[in-house]
Amino acid sequence: MNNIYRVVQDQGLTYQQKVLQLAREAENSIEVLHISKEAKDYMEKRVICDLFEGKAPYRPRYILPDYERLMKIGSKFLELNPPADLWEAVNHLLIFYKHVPSITSFPVFVGVLDQLLEPFIVNEEEAYKIIKLFFIHMDRTLTDSFVHANIGPHDSRAGRLILKAERELKNAVPNLTLRYSKDTPKDFALEAVQTGLEVSKPYFANHEMFVREFGKEYGIASCYNGLPVGGGSYTLVRLNLKRLAEEAGNQETFFKQYIPHAVGLVTEIMDERIRFLVEESGFFESSFLAKEGFIHKDRFTAMFGIFGLAECVNLFLNARDRRDRYGHSEKAKELGYQIVKKIEEAVNQHRNLYCQGTGQRFLLHAQSGISADIDATAGCRIPIGDEPELLDHILYAAKFHPLFPSGISDIFTFESTAKNNPEFVLDIIRGAMEKGMRMFAFSSGDNDLMRVTGYLVKKSEMKKRKAGEPVLQDTVALGLEAVENQRLLERKVIKNDA
Repeated sequence: MNNIYRVVQDQGLTYQQKVLQLAREAENSIEVLHISKEAKDYMEKRVICDLFEGKAPYRPRYILPDYERLMKIGSKFLELNPPADLWEAVNHLLIFYKHVPSITSFPVFVGVLDQLLEPFIVNEEEAYKIIKLFFIHMDRTLTDSFVHANIGPHDSRAGRLILKAERELKNAVPNLTLRYSKDTPKDFALEAVQTGLEVSKPYFANHEMFVREFGKEYGIASCYNGLPVGGGSYTLVRLNLKRLAEEAGNQETFFKQYIPHAVGLVTEIMDERIRFLVEESGFFESSFLAKEGFIHKDRFTAMFGIFGLAECVNLFLNARDRRDRYGHSEKAKELGYQIVKKIEEAVNQHRNLYCQGTGQRFLLHAQSGISADIDATAGCRIPIGDEPELLDHILYAAKFHPLFPSGISDIFTFESTAKNNPEFVLDIIRGAMEKGMRMFAFSSGDNDLMRVTGYLVKKSEMKKRKAGEPVLQDTVALGLEAVENQRLLERKVIKNDA
């Protein structure tokens, strides 16, 4: 009751933000999940984190609807016929988005927008006006920076107009990914680089790598999460490797006992969340998304997350000198790789009947962090302030990227002069993906829009929130906490002559 009273009185929240927080308080007021005391103990000690998904799962964490189906046949439930022109196409999408749930209560995937809109473009001048209005509407009504759009890998008029609109509008929502392929035309990729240097999006996803794992029908949702279109992820629970290492005390015990045991506890939590969602919540039976074929249970999976690898490795190696630490030492890199492979082996042995989208297996995910992570680095990243030179950083990170089908990320900040030389940045991205990097997120250090973990927040909006003013997007508060707790403004800046 005290929490409810606090939310009601909070003058730093908008009405909509209060409604969402009150709903979370209601969900967390009941106990419906049957989780062992040992698993709960690990959660209380913050060895395992369920990312505040709530105590009564009544919707999947991430949903990636088949928006192409909406364009082709419309929706009976929403009384929408197939769109006949671009005005109707964007109107249909905006209506549809209001009915796509997720863990945030906003859609975390709004489609591969250039593919959806390209067939309706006739007059580019009119189309640009429509697309700008479409993006403004999303930013003002889908007030959560985990809302995520995709473009590419092919060039298109719609894709170029989207990039142009993003540069002009400089909105935090939606986040944007270019699904980048070796066949993506260079001039289109350069347009995306230029946009990224100005507004910190899009970042580049390795299209070939994702196609090998999911087929062509995949999307990038929320932050860096690759998942099947027409499905998604039931849940994401993560393991804090730093705290697990502290529990174990030494490497041998860590590998032989603590990793298998902790993986078992995480999968227990995930299994129970999925069981309740599928068998008891009635989500799939009641949702028009499932009834009309926009999503299918056999396209869903779940994500097993890890974070704090750097601190885990440094702890076991007692690495105090920079040359011995994770991000610099080959010994540290190899130990980190062995740890992830051991976890991967244990996770892959587990089966969940309802994860049919990935052969009844959970997907490994290098979780990109939350604002409360003060002493553990996101995923497999090198800690901020400890980054090596650019080439060494890429080669170090690239060793881990193939191990995480549902997503891994590294963030690179270029000095502002890179805006005059986008080919320099594109060459780096190409080389990184040839070396096996799955994601390449980048920005320029002087942008108002900054990439926090995977989502975007305006520095100017964080300043307002810090002063106690209400702000439109709920993720601004998360971004402010992360900036204050995690030294995000101290990321290494890459010079044009790197």
